[in-house]
This record gives sequence, C-alpha cells and structure tokens, in this order.
Amino acid sequence: MSSLRCATPKLRNYFRDKYIPQICEALLCGLLVTCPDDPLRYLEQMIKIIIKNGLENLLWDMCIDPALKPRLRRLSETYLEQLFGLDDQLVTPELMVKACTFYTGHLVKSHFGGWKEVAIPRANQEAIMAEKMNRAIEHYNSRCLKSFFIHWFSYVKTTRERLVVSLLRLREMFYTQRQKLILAIWKEKARQRSKSREDDLISKHELQLRKWKYKLLKSKAVEEKPISPEQSASEAALSAVPVEFEIAALPDRAILLIFSYLSFRETITCGQVNRSWMALTHRGFLWSAIDFSTSKNIADKCVVTTLQKWRLTVLRLNFQGCHFRTKTLKAVSHCKNLQELNLSDCQSLTDESMRHISEGCPGVLYLNLSNTAITNRTMRLLPRYFHNLQNLSLAYCRKFTDKGLQYLNLGDGCHKLIYLDLSGCTQISVQGFRNIANSCTGIMHLTINDMPTLTDNCVKVLVEKCPHISTVVFLGSPHISDRAFKALSSCNLKKIRFEGNKRITDACFKYIDKNYPGINHIYMVDCKALTDSSLKSLSVLKQLAVLNLTNCVRISDTGLRQFLDGPASMRLRELNLTNCTLLGDTSIVRLSERCPNLHYLSLRNCDHLTDIAIEFITSMLSLISIDLSGTLITNESYCRTSLHLEHLDVSFCAHLTDEIIKTVAIFCTRITSLNIAGCPKITDGGLEALSAKCHYLHILDISGCILLTDQILQDLQIGCKQLRILKMRYCRSISMAAAHRMSAVVQRQEYSSGNPPRWFGYDSEGNPLAEPHNRMPVRNYSELIVKEAFSSDEESPDSNVK
Repeated sequence: MSSLRCATPKLRNYFRDKYIPQICEALLCGLLVTCPDDPLRYLEQMIKIIIKNGLENLLWDMCIDPALKPRLRRLSETYLEQLFGLDDQLVTPELMVKACTFYTGHLVKSHFGGWKEVAIPRANQEAIMAEKMNRAIEHYNSRCLKSFFIHWFSYVKTTRERLVVSLLRLREMFYTQRQKLILAIWKEKARQRSKSREDDLISKHELQLRKWKYKLLKSKAVEEKPISPEQSASEAALSAVPVEFEIAALPDRAILLIFSYLSFRETITCGQVNRSWMALTHRGFLWSAIDFSTSKNIADKCVVTTLQKWRLTVLRLNFQGCHFRTKTLKAVSHCKNLQELNLSDCQSLTDESMRHISEGCPGVLYLNLSNTAITNRTMRLLPRYFHNLQNLSLAYCRKFTDKGLQYLNLGDGCHKLIYLDLSGCTQISVQGFRNIANSCTGIMHLTINDMPTLTDNCVKVLVEKCPHISTVVFLGSPHISDRAFKALSSCNLKKIRFEGNKRITDACFKYIDKNYPGINHIYMVDCKALTDSSLKSLSVLKQLAVLNLTNCVRISDTGLRQFLDGPASMRLRELNLTNCTLLGDTSIVRLSERCPNLHYLSLRNCDHLTDIAIEFITSMLSLISIDLSGTLITNESYCRTSLHLEHLDVSFCAHLTDEIIKTVAIFCTRITSLNIAGCPKITDGGLEALSAKCHYLHILDISGCILLTDQILQDLQIGCKQLRILKMRYCRSISMAAAHRMSAVVQRQEYSSGNPPRWFGYDSEGNPLAEPHNRMPVRNYSELIVKEAFSSDEESPDSNVK
C-alpha cells in the first residue's frame, strides 16, 4: 500500500494515534545518516530508546549520532505523513513543485534587478543628480516659507486677540463708568427725592403737631372754662356735645356690616333703639353665627328664646366658658342646620346634654369639647349621630379612656375626620392611639400638646394607618425623638411644631428635602440640640414660609448664611430667631438681601447685633412686624423706609430716646402695635408726636418708662381713638387717678406705679445697674396677658420689687 489516502478512517486514526509516521521517519533518518553494519540490531536498539523516552518526546533526529546530526532544520514535521497520506492537506506534490518554481523565479528576478541597477549605471546620472538637487532646494525653500508663514500667522493671531481683549476691556470700562455715572446721578436724585419727601413729612408733621397742640390747648380751655350765668344749661350742653355723624344716613347694607361686628348683647341693645334698627337686627344675616362667650350674665331664658327664634338660621354657636344649665344647652338641639359648635370650657356640659345635642344636630362639621367633663358615653354618641364630623377637639378631656376612642369606629364611624386635637389627654396609651388610627384613617391635622407620655411608638402607630397626615403639633412632648421624624417620612407633611425637646437633633433634618419636599411651616422652639447643620439642611426647601427657631442657642452666623444662600429664603414669610445670641451683623445683612417676602421678623435678645445690621433690617420694604427688644440698638437705626410697618417691638433697648419715637410717628403712620417697655429715656414729647400721627394704634406697652406723666394719657385719649390695650406698669410718674380715667377708655389695661424690677436693667432713676439681672423672659403677642380690671400698686405682686 503506497498511500493511505484511500484507507478507512479507522486505519488512518490508528497510524496517527500510534505515531507510526514519526517512528518510521526517525528510524529511516538514523539508517540514512548512520549506515550501520547490522541494521536490524540498530533498529532494535533505537526502538528501545524510543520506548524508553516515550512517543510524546519523539524527534526525527533522535536515532542519529550527535556528531553526525546535520545542521539543517527540517522543512516539515514529517515526510512520511505525506507518504502515507496522513497530512490531510490539499497541497499535492505537483502543486508543491509549482509553488517552489514560482518562488525561485521571483527570487531570481528580484536579485537580478538589483544586480542590474548596481552593475549597469545609467548614462544620465549627472542629470538625475541635478534634478534631485533642484527638488531638494525647492523642498528646503518651501519649508522655510512655511515656517515663516506659521510664525507670521501666529503673530497676527496673537495681536488680533490682544486687540479684541483690549477693545472688550475698554468697552467694559466704558459701560462701568457710564453705569457708575448713571447710578451716581440716580442716587443723588433719589437722595434728593427722599430728602424732599422726608422734609415734606417732617414739615407736615410739625404743622400737624402745631394743630395738635392747639387742639389740645383748646380742649383744655373748654374743660376749664366756667359756664356764665347768662348761658343756659341747654346751650352749654349743646356746646359741649360734638357733632356726630348720623348712622341713619348709611344704607342698610353698610349698617348690617357694622352690626356684624357687635357682640350678642350689643346686638340686642341696638334692636331696642328704634323700629328701623329693630328691623335691621332681625335680619337672618346677623344670626348665622352667635357668640355667647363674649357676654356675661346672660339669662338662660334669653339664650333659649334666641335659639328657638333663629333655629333655622344659625350655623355657628360659641358657648366657650359659659355656665348654663343643662336644660339651656338642650335648646341647641333646635338648630337643625348647625355646622359649628364650640362647647370648650363649659363645666356644666354633661353626657346627657350632649345626647340631646347629638340627636338634634346631625350636620355638625366642627365640634370643640375641650376641657369638659365628657366620658365614654359621649364618645359613643359621636359616630352614631355626627356622620359628617370633620374637626374634633378633645383637648384636656381626661374622663374618657382608650375604649372611648375605640367607639369612634362604631357604625358609620368618624371616617371623615380630618382634624383631631388630643392635647393634655394624658390617660391615652399606645392602645388608644392604635384605636384612633383604626377609626380616623383620613386624619390630616393632628395636635397633641402637653402629653409627657407621648413616645415615638405612639407616632409610629398613628402613621401606619393615617398616611394623609399633613400637620403635626407636639408641644410639651419631651420623649419625641428623631425616630418620630423617620416614621413621619411616609406622610406628606406641610407643618411641624415641636417645643422644649432635647432629643431632637440635626439628624432629623438630614433627609428633609427628600422626605418632606412640600413642608412650609417649621416650629422648633427650645430645641437646644439643633446646630448650624440643621439650617444647612433646611436651605433646600423651596416651599418654606414660616421658620421659628426660638431658644435654639447653638445657631450662629455660619448656619444662617448657609440657610439664606439656598432657595428657602426666597419665599420665607416669617422668621423667629429669639435668643439666638450667637448671631451677628454679617448674617443679618445677608438676610436683608435674600428675603424679599419677609413680613414678620423677631431678633429678640440677639445682643450681638449693632446699628449696622438693624439699619439693613429696617430698610426691608416687605416687613410688617419687627421685634428688636433686648438688642443694643440706638437712635441711629431709624425706620425711615419701613412705611408699611404695623408691629414694632423695641422693648428693653435702654439707649433709645424720643428721637426714634418721633421717627416712627413720622414715617410709620400705619403702625398698630408698639412696645417700648423698658426704655427709660422716653419722655412725654415722643408720645405726644406718636399720639398726633399714629391714629391706628391698637396696642401700646410703655411699662418701665419712668419719665412719662399724666399728660400722655390725655394725648393718647385724643389722638389714638382706636387704642384698645394699654400696659403701663412701673410708670411711677403716672398717677392712679389718671390711670383710672384711662381705664374707662381702653378695653384692657395694666398699671402699677412701683419701681421697675431689677431684671429691667436700671433703677428708679433710669440709671443702669452695675450687675444687671438675667435676660428678660421670652413672650410673644399671643402670650400677652392683660387685665380688664384696674390694678393698683397694692394689687400688683411686683409693686414691692426693687
């Protein structure tokens, strides 16, 4: 068999697997080179060597003596593979011959061509060299020209760029200089207009003050002028009675609007004047809302008669603090269309009277039962009869239990309830809050104040079943911590109010922009663990409108500046930084630039502020109320630009004099509330200017103004006709008789003629104390306590304080 190309695959695989061609190649190569005398024995020895070394290590020259091995390397793996037909290649011997012939011819041709170029030089070699030389010169010249052109182009480009920059700089300098010139001209004109406006206001003020003094002298002369014997008593009476506007000349609609502001007793009295007024007071418009809380000593019969007469008209009833008999309260059941009912502080309210009210008034939407003695019996009535109840207040009602809250889920239940107040209900446990969550799943506004037992677990239980909560008020709950904020993150909160909590830290505001993006009201009073990091977290809230951080004493200028640099400052409407004593002028100046919509600002007791910051603050045109009490401001910080200012508190600013009161009187004529308590340098002259100009003044606190005399009371009585609340404690130069006369003019008044206490910071002569007392207490307008009855030195507990 000369070839195995046509053999079976099994035979071919056998030859290949057993290395037959390689063995034969090695043995034949050894025989051809060695030429042994005994070839059989030689083959036998070589086969043993091959077996010993292994077929895997078989080489074609293994059987050749090293000394006789040729120095040529082989061309292929084995020649016998082709002989036996095991190479599996398409190249046949004929094709191999043709390939070798082509390669040899190509090799000879290439070598011959190279030899020809070397051996036979061209005849025109000199011309070729000359041509090459010319080409080289042209190439060199073009390279030089190109290099010169590149340098020239770079120079021209740089020069042009410098020229453009110079022109732009000249244009910028021209525009800047023109803007400076325009701004200087505008500033000068604005200054002139402002000065002219101020001069006009001052001149008008002086003219009005002269008229005021003339009117005051005239009124004194009229009071002191004796009646002559020739003048009759009737003429004297007519001359003493001023001409009043006749209300009958007004249209009925205007008179009805005036009557709508009267109390229940005043409306009844007006109905007894004449027939026309009686007809007007019998309009149903005036009896849609009846407030019995403002009147005292009303007979039960009058209440019953009124409710029976207007039972189909009345929509809102207010019995707050009233002490009526149970039979009287049963008359409420006649008001079938009643929607709002306030029974707070009614100690006579019982479960029986609530049963009658529930059966007769199914349409009640608002129900206030705070501070009453209701029990679980009343709680059982609420879901049975008040199916549309939306607002419910059970504050300080401590006689119902957790089971009473479970009753809210009976029958149709109180599932429409959106507002719930459980303040002071300390008897409620975690189970009670679970009952609330099961009964009032749609609640949105939750108020739980004065509950020391409230924990994070209670909040978590509420949030699990009430995901629509948007307002939470937890005042007086010291055990609430950051975990409560984490639980509330599932709700779309709009308003948060916390107070007096030491467990709330900066961590609660870390993710506030992701968890509460729509929040607009944050009230975190007396949370001393909050630092500048909290303000930085709050700076991203775009909807924030109210921020109260009273007594957060660790807040400084750094945190306030970070807050103001964010988008939260643009929509901020109210900001309270009372007792944030680390704040200085730099952050307050920034506040005046970044808060264009700020209306209410309190910087009470920020004693590091100077006139520089206050001058920027008072220049904010949007401000309506400013509290600067307890700061170190002086008369240099005028309110000349605060034309819309309505509330100003500069109490306990001991450096203020009449100058600032006169400035307020000239430029802030719309002011309605003024507090200058603890300002010992204020005299009658300042209050005289105030009385002559500020006719809309409702609230005035002059406590501790030791230089004021009885004259200011007469000025206030003539000029400030709308004055309702007057506080003049520790005014030792005001007599008791004058205070008695003034108490008949205002609605509420406080008076004492004792010396100022030590915490005012000065003695009875106005001299500052060597060791001033602690900082004054923090009080808001809502916390202002006034007395209707007159209080003298003997009645005041502070009269003996020195």
